[in-house]
Amino acid sequence: MFSVRDSNNISVFILIGFPTCAQLQSVLFTVFLIIYIITLTENVVIILTIKINITLHKPMYYLLGSLSVLEIWYVTVTVPNLLNNFLTQNRNIYFYACFAQLYIFISLACTECFLLAVMAFDRYVAICIPLRYTVIMSNTFCLHLVVGSWVLGFAIAMVKVIFILRLSFCGPNVINHFFCDISPILNLACTDVSLAQFVDFILGMVVTLVPLALISFTYLRIIWSILKISKSIRQTKVYSTCASHLTIVAIFFSTTFFIYGRPNKIGAYDSNKYLSILYSVLTPLLNPIIYCLRNAEVKKALEKTLRLSGEKHTSSQSGFKNTGRSA
Repeated sequence: MFSVRDSNNISVFILIGFPTCAQLQSVLFTVFLIIYIITLTENVVIILTIKINITLHKPMYYLLGSLSVLEIWYVTVTVPNLLNNFLTQNRNIYFYACFAQLYIFISLACTECFLLAVMAFDRYVAICIPLRYTVIMSNTFCLHLVVGSWVLGFAIAMVKVIFILRLSFCGPNVINHFFCDISPILNLACTDVSLAQFVDFILGMVVTLVPLALISFTYLRIIWSILKISKSIRQTKVYSTCASHLTIVAIFFSTTFFIYGRPNKIGAYDSNKYLSILYSVLTPLLNPIIYCLRNAEVKKALEKTLRLSGEKHTSSQSGFKNTGRSA
């Protein structure tokens, strides 16, 4: 039932990307390369900061570290191939490489939806049931939530991709996008795409609406609990634990809903391609910045880590100079 069609005449797809003049291609290459390097650096620094600082060995920051790992893979799935297209003008991507990129990208997007919901649940327990927080959000349970998010995300993506792979592709082979996404690929199918499109839409709604409903419910309970406590404590709890997470939720789900929340094929529109930059490139760039700027504990730990790193670098240089003088 789920076998791949053997009637495909296409072995290579062509990603249009962002066709411009050679000078602008060089500018875009530089811009996306800088964004990619900054994104990797930010998320690696957050992961190392959480690992090094004992004060951050809490479920909330384990979840943040998992999100940073996801963001690293998120940009790595699409941006290096885009950079190669800018640099070499080679826009070809093999059929199964395209579907591998599609599968991994969808899996990571689904996983992020579930991780954001888990992070909201963690904040709910910490604020609304603080006395039972360490019991409920144990390391084992937190690990199960993270692993479950990844497994569920990759499983749902597998179902989506299987239904698309059952379609026949006999031409044309030009994808109006900078990476292999669902709608542009469906536009190229030679057979009826209604079933694959329906499955994609239903699973997409489940992946987005269920986590968003859980996030909304938890924050309604959080707001109700916060209203019962004093103003000073209320401000501290809101700005240190909730504001950054809500900002990321708003950015991620708003762009995801706009692009994937419609059952019709929209891959032919250039606007979809440009909007995809928001959640596939800019969101992984902004997430670490938002968490560091809005979370006092992360910012303090980050400053401590950078200060210790600077002191070690200074002491090593001093030791090298002293060794040189002795010699």
